[in-house]
Amino acid sequence: MKSFLLKIWSHYVRLTASWPSIGSIAPFIPLIAAWWIVTELQIFPSVFLPGPAEVVRSFGSLVYTGVLPEYLQDSMVRLAVGAFWGIALGIPLGILVGLSPRAHTALWPPLLFFQAIGDIAWLPILVIWFGYGLTTMTVIIVYTVIFPVVLNTVLGVRSIPINMHRAALSLGASRARLLWEVVLPGALPNIITGLRNGLGYGWRALIATEIIVGTSGIGFLMFDARRAGSVVEILLGMIILGILWYIVDGWILTPIERATGQRWGLVTR
Repeated sequence: MKSFLLKIWSHYVRLTASWPSIGSIAPFIPLIAAWWIVTELQIFPSVFLPGPAEVVRSFGSLVYTGVLPEYLQDSMVRLAVGAFWGIALGIPLGILVGLSPRAHTALWPPLLFFQAIGDIAWLPILVIWFGYGLTTMTVIIVYTVIFPVVLNTVLGVRSIPINMHRAALSLGASRARLLWEVVLPGALPNIITGLRNGLGYGWRALIATEIIVGTSGIGFLMFDARRAGSVVEILLGMIILGILWYIVDGWILTPIERATGQRWGLVTR
C-alpha cells in the first residue's frame, strides 16, 4: 500500500512539474468533492447550501445575460484605478520618509495615526462629501493600498546598511544614482511585500465598499443576491473573488517578484 501511494505521489509530482496549473487546481478538488457530497446527501436544504452544479448554472446564466461581465469589469477598473494611485503616491512617500530624518519625524506619527483608522470608518464622511459613486470607492481603495506600500517601503529603505550609501557616495555616485542603484534595489523586496499586502487589502475594501455604496460590481452582486435570497449567487460571487485574487497573485504579483529578483538578484524564490 505504501509503495502504491508513493508511486501515485511521484507521478503527481512529475505531472505538476510538467503542468504547474494542475498543481494549482488539484488542492481544490477534495473541497469541491466534499461540497458536492454534502449537498447530494441533503444535510442542509438546497436553499441554504446549493450544490456546485447550481453555481455553475448560475455562472452560465449571468454570463449569458451580460450581468457578470459588466459587474466584473466595473470591479476590476475600480481596483486598478485605486491601486494605481495608492502605489504611485505610496512608493515616493515611503522613500522620502525612509531617507529623510526630518520627513520621518514629521510624517511618521500621522502615518501611524491614520493607519489605525480603518478604511470603512471613512465611508460615512466620504458619502457625505462625494455621494454614492466612483470617487468614494476610489478614495477608499487608495487609502487602503497606500499604507502597506508606504510602511513597507520605509522599512526597506531604512534596512539598507549605511555603509552601502557611503560606499556609493565615495565612488562618486550622484544622489539620483544612489537612489536608483542602491536604495531602490535594496528596498525592493519590502516594496513588493507592500504591493502584495496593499492589493490584497484593497481588493477586500473594494468588495466591502461595493456592498455598502455600490450600484454595480461583484460586491453589489452578492449584496443584491442577499436581498433576493439567492444563496447560489452569493456563493458564485465568493468563488469569483477567490479566483480573481488567485489570478492576480499568480499572473501579476509573483512574476513581478521573480522579475525583480532576476534584475537585481535580491529576491529569492
